[in-house]
Amino acid sequence: MTQPLNPVKEWEQRRNQANRYYKRGNFQEYLDLTTENLHLARTIPDRAREGYALNDIGLAHLGCWQPQRALEYFHQALSVAQELSNARAQAIALSNLGSTYSRLGRFSQALEYFDKAVQIFRKLQDTQGEVSTLNDVALIYTRLGEPKRALLLQNQILAMRQLLGDISGKATTLNGIGFAYSALGKFEQALEFFQQAIPIQRAAKNLLGEATTLNNIASIYTDLGKPKQALLLYYQVLLTRRSLNDRSGEATTIHNIGFTYAVLAENRQALKFYKQAITIYQQLDDCLGEISTLLNMGSLYATTRRKKLARSCYQNAQELAEQIEYQPLLEKVQHFMDSL
Repeated sequence: MTQPLNPVKEWEQRRNQANRYYKRGNFQEYLDLTTENLHLARTIPDRAREGYALNDIGLAHLGCWQPQRALEYFHQALSVAQELSNARAQAIALSNLGSTYSRLGRFSQALEYFDKAVQIFRKLQDTQGEVSTLNDVALIYTRLGEPKRALLLQNQILAMRQLLGDISGKATTLNGIGFAYSALGKFEQALEFFQQAIPIQRAAKNLLGEATTLNNIASIYTDLGKPKQALLLYYQVLLTRRSLNDRSGEATTIHNIGFTYAVLAENRQALKFYKQAITIYQQLDDCLGEISTLLNMGSLYATTRRKKLARSCYQNAQELAEQIEYQPLLEKVQHFMDSL
């Protein structure tokens, strides 16, 4: 007759099992197990483990593209960490709040949380936590139209990753550097960094990271005037995204396929893919992705002299941008409307 596990051991085992699901991208299974762990931590009762479970549930909701639910749990996790004066748990919750606000397009709030997290990670001499958070900050700088600032930070991060011997993280940073060069219009340099990331991701069997980098390489092909080459790569990436059930990545790639067809003046195909992308973005409540697609759709309608449809797309984009309260995006939408 087997002895029943003591509750703490049971909690630890379940968390290890949940983490395996998380790494595989099985976020619903991860959510189920982390929710069970939250109940168990409250039954024990163990306030510290309750805080960890709250954070894990937040990550599960983020993985399931439920950012508002994720915010609720990360805020609860932060409260528990503060109550217990658990500095590391505070930094992790702050960093996760930053990631969630970033995903919602609320970049100024995201940067505030990331800054607080970085300060705590530095005090704790947790270089891995600091580097991971700084990487997110650099990506926001690129999105905010400050790629030079992003590059300065990414190069610092790259040096820190090399000191840590963090090979997988190095690929993430190389991808970030490529992204910044792409935003600066330095496409050949961007391509070099993306191509450096690929063999590292393949060696680590990081399919999700590889798909992201290949997607970026395809975008560069479009920028370099090779749209047919880009399309071949996008279709390959799309198969990987679907096999991984990466809905967010799938929407991005579908949107990019639409954009490439527009470049090739295959307008009917472009619109078909834009509409598919919008459907997924709406299911994921991804306002930023939806706005970007609406602007490109509107642009296509404008160039084919369908001004009424173009204006409708721009107005929908404007309404979404107002919800995000992100001024540069509102200005961009206004610029599109004025061009009509």
